[in-house]
Amino acid sequence: MGPPLRAAAAFGIRYRPEREDDLPFLAALYASARGREFAGLGWPPEMLSAFLGQQFDAQHRFYRARFPAAEWLIVEAEDAAIGRLAVERRESSLHLIDIALTPERRGGGLGGAILADLIDEAEALELPLSLQVDHANPARRLYERLGFRTLEARPPYEWMERPRAAGA
Repeated sequence: MGPPLRAAAAFGIRYRPEREDDLPFLAALYASARGREFAGLGWPPEMLSAFLGQQFDAQHRFYRARFPAAEWLIVEAEDAAIGRLAVERRESSLHLIDIALTPERRGGGLGGAILADLIDEAEALELPLSLQVDHANPARRLYERLGFRTLEARPPYEWMERPRAAGA
């Protein structure tokens, strides 16, 4: 289940399918990743929290409707949820829908290791790896370092793809 655990195995993680009882964790993970965008609005904390909850719910419903064949995974370390990974395997590409880690797990190389494993899977399947990213997302620089290129930009998002390996 999930991409092969090669590079990410060094971090002691495993994947398991998302469950309904993961929704509170996923909502908090969403808020931790997107909260800074809206913090400058000056809203009271309870209003910001309610707004982020509504945004998570809308995204969750949209993702499930738009990507019904996707694999929805919880990233765990030491039996604790530390992130989310959503991937759709298509005939034409391996598509990364979402990757998110808890704040304390960001910036330590785990995200890059998960991406390296996805790249390995895409290359084994002889497919490009695609994703959509907000132009302001710091992870965009990581994607570029890993060989992703922008195919289309519709601000604030960019559609990026890492072509399949040469000769594949």
